[in-house]
Amino acid sequence: MRRQSISFTEPNDEWLKSQIENKEYSSKSELVNDLIRQARNQQQQIDLIRLKLERAEKSGFTSDSKSEILSQSKKLLNG
Repeated sequence: MRRQSISFTEPNDEWLKSQIENKEYSSKSELVNDLIRQARNQQQQIDLIRLKLERAEKSGFTSDSKSEILSQSKKLLNG
């Protein structure tokens, strides 16, 4: 594992300390690594949504009514 030295603003450092004091994490390193993992997962979800939106935009428009679109969506969600 690589070792890094980073600086925190006072409010961020206090928040980090409070998380450790509350036994949420055992160290600042563990907490920062978890935050980075969460940010990476969130970015993956954003990228997936962006990809789906781009595909949808490229697929064109529909002449279906709102109720038809809603019905089709529900069928897709419910299997």
